Amino acid sequence: MDITVYEDKMEKSVSNLKEEYASIRAGRANPRILDKIQVDYYGTPSSLQSVANVSVPEARMIQIQPWEASLIKDIEKAILSSDIGLTPANDGKVIRLVFPELTEDRRKELVKDVKKKGEATKVAIRNIRRDANDAVKKEAKANEISEDEQKQAEDKIQKLTDKFIKVVDQEIEAKSDEVMTV
Repeated sequence: MDITVYEDKMEKSVSNLKEEYASIRAGRANPRILDKIQVDYYGTPSSLQSVANVSVPEARMIQIQPWEASLIKDIEKAILSSDIGLTPANDGKVIRLVFPELTEDRRKELVKDVKKKGEATKVAIRNIRRDANDAVKKEAKANEISEDEQKQAEDKIQKLTDKFIKVVDQEIEAKSDEVMTV
């Protein structure tokens, strides 16, 4: 029984969680929160990074300098319609996004969100475990593997699951600490 397929799926679940965590802002400017923003560039939706220079000149500010000045309004519109919760300020040449200091209540809300996303990832990993165990049971039922091999495969799958659940717990802990750090 080859369980690398299920390991890859668990791996993808964890990397998806890391991507989601990258978009949660923790009071510090992180250009990754702009990753999902699409700008209308001559009728083609393009990523913000492909039409502008994105930099972090200060700890709580992101500066966006479009390659073409005509794009400022489109970029501003894209940021406003996104759900990042920041209002862009533009001086005609660059757009600045200033991150307000997070309140204690907002930090606690973010930590709840972090934990909820972590739990959802754990559920996904457990579902992958269930699928893997079902596949092993089918093989055993069809007499393709012996009972011992079935037991070994189920043990491997459980160890794999435990390993990834532990990784998710570490990610939750790290992101929660980051959010709560003032």
